Amino acid sequence: MRRSVARRLYAAVATMAVAGATGVVMAMPQASAAVAGGATGYATQNGGTTGGAGGQTVKATTGTAIHTALCNRASASTPIIIEVEGTINHGNTAKVSGDSCNTAAGVIELKQISNVTIVGVGSGAVFDQLGIHIRESSNIIIQNVTVKNVKKSGSPTSNGGDAIGMESDVRNVWVDHATLEASGGESEGFDGLFDMKDNTQYVTLSYSTLRNSGRGGLIGSSETELSNGFVTFHHNLYENLDSRTPLLRGGIAHIYNNYYVKLNESGINSRAGAKAKVENSYFKDSKDVLGTFYTDAAGYWQVSGNTFDNITWSAKSSENNPAGPNPTSNTSVSIPYAYSLDDASCVPSIVAATAGANKGLKVSDGSCTPTTPTQTPTPTPTNPTPTDPTPTPDPTQPSGTNLSLAGGADGSSKASGTSYGNVRDGSLSTYWSPASSTGSVSVKWGTATSVAKANIKVASGSTLGSWRILNGDTGAVLATGSGAGAVTLPKTSLKKITLDITSSSGTPKIAEFETYAG
Repeated sequence: MRRSVARRLYAAVATMAVAGATGVVMAMPQASAAVAGGATGYATQNGGTTGGAGGQTVKATTGTAIHTALCNRASASTPIIIEVEGTINHGNTAKVSGDSCNTAAGVIELKQISNVTIVGVGSGAVFDQLGIHIRESSNIIIQNVTVKNVKKSGSPTSNGGDAIGMESDVRNVWVDHATLEASGGESEGFDGLFDMKDNTQYVTLSYSTLRNSGRGGLIGSSETELSNGFVTFHHNLYENLDSRTPLLRGGIAHIYNNYYVKLNESGINSRAGAKAKVENSYFKDSKDVLGTFYTDAAGYWQVSGNTFDNITWSAKSSENNPAGPNPTSNTSVSIPYAYSLDDASCVPSIVAATAGANKGLKVSDGSCTPTTPTQTPTPTPTNPTPTDPTPTPDPTQPSGTNLSLAGGADGSSKASGTSYGNVRDGSLSTYWSPASSTGSVSVKWGTATSVAKANIKVASGSTLGSWRILNGDTGAVLATGSGAGAVTLPKTSLKKITLDITSSSGTPKIAEFETYAG
């Protein structure tokens, strides 16, 4: 059996940190572990997704040990790679307390943390009736795991019935080579396999299997909860699902090279202004695989290169707008990252060879051939090079109207007693702080707004380390720098602009994130 670099090193380096009934946690040298390949899709945007790269590697065989590893870190943002082997269940998953974690019993709780990788190794990692919950967190990788039979009703229950659920200001998550499955629908006590809501963005689900459930997953919990998006789904198998592959409310999704078979009621459900770009996917033996369903709140799609094999389409009505029987595009979606497309004709075979846990982390080479990416030690992450030269702070206060005053605000996390809206209230006596030393805050508008300058102001006595200013619509880096002050940006029309703090010696206090047209 092929073993990862880190697994081979365990034979030579056995540094045991914790052992006993809670499961084994072995501390490894910082550069010993490897996660195959790298993030793809929208998870590469907004600064990228590196998980625990550069941090300590530990091994866990229980849920309690996973929580212990998180709680033993120096801070909530200290990078860590947790290698998991064995069956994780209710009986071995307890709450653990600490300054760098916020855990709970009966669920793998990734709350108010960042820079974490959880990867299945060895004989595999199975989360049995136990969900993974990501809340107010960023830069998370989950790879090569199986999560099955998570219930919201009956016994035992976990994570609201979601195999993997994300909510409340989540940014940059990559789930790869996962198997997510149930044993029925809502009447049997199950909910979604892969759900995102309440301001979750920059997520990729790749090379994964979702099957035997009533609901595949959703993006947005209601027709008015439209703060989610920038999600990529590629090279996944969706099999024997009733609906939601996914259900997309608002936002943008890029869906390519997926294999859909036995979708019993509906498939990709684009609603409430959502836009889905659906490319080179294969749909087989299914019903209503693309469209707007169960609502009159229209969504949109751009289609190309797909194969529809034995698909049944229902008639159109006021709350049912199937894209077929001859799907054509009704919108266009610009994708900000590079990617390779397999031809739809080979999607069933390439997905069968690569999707799901314990497949050797194989991926497509872009020409319909499975390949195993070289595993190398993950380097310490560095700030990406901006697309434009790094500007220097402008000592002159920008002139004109502070556009932020008319906008709204959100972010990745917030410290107790602080608010995102404090960065746009015009007062230096209030401020926002992230939950740790790093995090992001955004100003947003209902319509596209032209911005050419920003002014970062900190509260009295606070300092600010390195930061990036991002186009919140696309994830593009507009500027990087350090410290407070005025910054000239490339003039950009956008609905959202983000201040992303990448390093700081303490917890920064951002009093104002001002924006100007020029």
